[in-house]
Amino acid sequence: MLDYITWAANPEIFSGFVTIRWYGLMFAIGFLIGYELVAKMFKHEGAPERWLGILLIYVVVATIVGARLGHVFFYEWDVYRADPIRILYIWEGGLASHGGTIAIIIAVILFSIFVTKRSPLWTFDRLVIAIALVGGLIRIGNLFNSEIFGTATTLPWGFMFVRSREWHELYEGQAVHPTQLYEALCYFALFALLMWMYWKKNAEERPGLILGVFFIGIFLPRFLIEFIKNDQVAREATMTLNIGQQLSIPFILLGIGLVIYAMMRPKVHIDFPNKFADEKPVKSRR
Repeated sequence: MLDYITWAANPEIFSGFVTIRWYGLMFAIGFLIGYELVAKMFKHEGAPERWLGILLIYVVVATIVGARLGHVFFYEWDVYRADPIRILYIWEGGLASHGGTIAIIIAVILFSIFVTKRSPLWTFDRLVIAIALVGGLIRIGNLFNSEIFGTATTLPWGFMFVRSREWHELYEGQAVHPTQLYEALCYFALFALLMWMYWKKNAEERPGLILGVFFIGIFLPRFLIEFIKNDQVAREATMTLNIGQQLSIPFILLGIGLVIYAMMRPKVHIDFPNKFADEKPVKSRR
């Protein structure tokens, strides 16, 4: 009987003239599926077709730039301050989900001001459903990369990441928590919950409710799972709560506040599909 799981997956799905890595592939698949999900919601509500392409550009740019700058400023500013050009070396690794979240918030606010002319909550409540799925797929990419794993464990589902230099240095011969999978499962469950809220319970009629549940469902599991993760930077060893946990707390509180705000206000009736009659609605693909 297998006591633990030996994980020796190659992070590269294809290596040739162009190297394709699982992490990048999962990232791309997430955005493609997310695009289709948001398109379906926009079509359901008769939203303008042009909004979707513009929103995709805003979100992709914000995710990459925000996640990179989040890592730079939240985790290793001392390193990058000495050699700023390295900020551009994304292939060396170093992305922070909290930075990506902050950048997406800014991007959606700008998108709402310049494009939709509507409350940002309208966009957030639809976009975050797709983001929950993307987050889960990205964590599967982390699994294939044998990175962001946890501390040692004797649980039968512990993993031995034999392709990871960090695992060999810290835990040679010991199984560790597959924290990538823990987070991925939480995010996939959140995705299912948000889809149910939108399509079955009409939660979009309470602006901010889906966004609030998203913040709680993303950052509360992240806060808890951080207790069994390895430190990302050396200075976290002396912290009661690490950087990821400290950054998660404001989002959890914001999520609770949004849920309370949404439930205390009356429902907003949404007229389908003539709400945006002055714009061309999103077309379904054939």
